[in-house]
Amino acid sequence: MLGLKKKDKVIVLSGKDKGKKGEILKVIRQDGVPIKVVVSGVNIVTKHKKPTRNDPGGIIKKEAPLHVSKVMLICPSCDKPTRIKVSITEGGKFRVCKKCGQTII
Repeated sequence: MLGLKKKDKVIVLSGKDKGKKGEILKVIRQDGVPIKVVVSGVNIVTKHKKPTRNDPGGIIKKEAPLHVSKVMLICPSCDKPTRIKVSITEGGKFRVCKKCGQTII
């Protein structure tokens, strides 16, 4: 399934972080289909961590997963939020920007 991938630039469409842009750090899949993504600098939550022998613990801020439907890919060539079209050729499957028609690597 060619959808969102790690290191893709995305924009958040809804929620408390609407309009923020970031890079995908992790894609969580279920049955090969992406269902959640972790985006850098978006959906920051505080987590209380107990101290251990090696770690002092305390309050830690980290990114929480977002549902895939809340983010949209930003095309690297036209720099606009866009949907993805899958183009099948002899060379294989490629992701294509619906707005400018350029192949997304």
